[in-house]
Amino acid sequence: MFKIIKRIIIWIGDYKSRLYKGFVYSFFNSLFIAFPIMAGGFAMNMIYDDFKNVQKINPIWILYITLFIFLSVLGRFYTSYRRAVLQDSIIYELTAKQRIYIGDVLKRVPLGFFQSNKSGDITTSVTNDLSYLEMYGMKMIDTVINGYISVFTLILCLCFFNIYLAFSALIGVIFSTLALHFLGVKSKNNSSAHLKSQSRMVGSTIEYLKGIPIIKSFGKENFAIKNIEKAYEESKNINIKIEKNFVPFNCFHLFSLKSASVLLIFLSAYFALNGDMSIPYMAMMMIFSFVIFGHVETINNAVHVLKMIDTNMDKIEKIENAEFIDKDGSDIKLNSFDIKFDNVSFSYDKNLVLNNVSFNIDQNTTTAIIGPSGSGKTTICNLIARFYDIDSGNIFIGNENIKLFTCDSLLKNISMVFQRVYLFNDSIFNNIKFGNPNASREEVIIASKKARCHDFIMSFPKGYDTLIGESGASLSGGEKQRISIARAILKNSPIVILDEATASIDPENEHFIQEALNELTHGKTIIIIAHRLATIKNADQILVLDNGKIVQKGIHSELIKENGLYKKFLDIRKNAEGWKILKD
Repeated sequence: MFKIIKRIIIWIGDYKSRLYKGFVYSFFNSLFIAFPIMAGGFAMNMIYDDFKNVQKINPIWILYITLFIFLSVLGRFYTSYRRAVLQDSIIYELTAKQRIYIGDVLKRVPLGFFQSNKSGDITTSVTNDLSYLEMYGMKMIDTVINGYISVFTLILCLCFFNIYLAFSALIGVIFSTLALHFLGVKSKNNSSAHLKSQSRMVGSTIEYLKGIPIIKSFGKENFAIKNIEKAYEESKNINIKIEKNFVPFNCFHLFSLKSASVLLIFLSAYFALNGDMSIPYMAMMMIFSFVIFGHVETINNAVHVLKMIDTNMDKIEKIENAEFIDKDGSDIKLNSFDIKFDNVSFSYDKNLVLNNVSFNIDQNTTTAIIGPSGSGKTTICNLIARFYDIDSGNIFIGNENIKLFTCDSLLKNISMVFQRVYLFNDSIFNNIKFGNPNASREEVIIASKKARCHDFIMSFPKGYDTLIGESGASLSGGEKQRISIARAILKNSPIVILDEATASIDPENEHFIQEALNELTHGKTIIIIAHRLATIKNADQILVLDNGKIVQKGIHSELIKENGLYKKFLDIRKNAEGWKILKD
């Protein structure tokens, strides 16, 4: 338990001074809790002595005691307020920074990280796990550390009256701590399983929601819901198991503290009967017995929460400590933008995707890449952008090895337009401005006009301020594609990669898209993955890939004369485009 508290304190980092100041206020807060009880005991003892004619009460002492109690109550509220101001906001400030930092980390890891880690696990870590830490992290420090500060401060106060009573209270705390230790061992075994069940629930739910159109079209609602039901059932079972393990150790923890409270009452009465303690002080000790363990009793709930936090922090640190793909990179400015692949090989999950691939792309030329599915076309584009690191060989842009760049300094030279467009749940204006956050509204409009999307944007009642919904749900495929091209135009990078950007465009939008692409690619170094003859036939260079190797290289007029994969590919494409439904 204390190891996890220590881990949280280390994680807090630069906020430690505020945390420690909060502990000091917690100590004084505990004293201000004890002072009114002690003052009340002292006042009752004076009254008792006066009643017994042992010593006459001085009225001024009643005023002093009343004032002391009043100031103690004010001190209690003030120290509680100051502790909260110093400590409670720490975790919110820290987790906000942590989310931003994790976002930066995820930008700099290879794409393989997202394929080896389930999206549900990453989503849970960034949302649920950090939220759990945000919600309970500082509360657990307050409950445990400030709880023990409180009980030991009150035990210290008992020492001034009777060392045996203080020792009895200490014994109760020790037995309680042992019970909490064993409870922590059980919680450690269950917390990992609990978090896995949470990740499964999130992953299954996301998968179900994304697949609803397919599920409905095939009428498989009952079949598809089974994964969610299984995930929810596992979550239910692990929660029940946690509760069953919690009960016996929690009972022992509370029994230790309640027994110590009873012992305090018994010993106070015993000492009073033997004349070793006055009746008023005995009454004061009985009041102490009811309040002394109040803060420690609630630690039982903290143990399981701390184990959950410990497991959460393991998952969060796994993301934070992911190896950056550009850890040794620097900010490099390029003067030329030719691209060179030098004997590049790349494997994914031990499957060879590219095998000793070499080619050159001159600056301000267009290179088309074609080949069958799985031949490595998209992989080449991803490697140019350094979404993955190659196994062997070298890739150069402007005579600089891309391994020497930081991700930001490399990617500011590259614009990418994908077949599958992703738009944010934001306004059209912000989605386009994403290409250049420093762009003015006028520049966004100019880019939109070049991308042939200004007219349909202005047809919306709110124009550029129109919210487009999640993934651009309110727009057609062609409209989304043109917005993505406007975004790339606004970025104005010298290298443009088009990955099947026109593959699934309907005829109505095709000429708009082609005009937009012409604006985007004018005067740039272009890499195109495409299968349409109209798109590739005017390329300065065509690379034909098959099984991870370049099997043909040249221009359209040369390759069409060769009896190779390129000619065969175009013949297949021509036949596919001319298909029709035959009638009986």
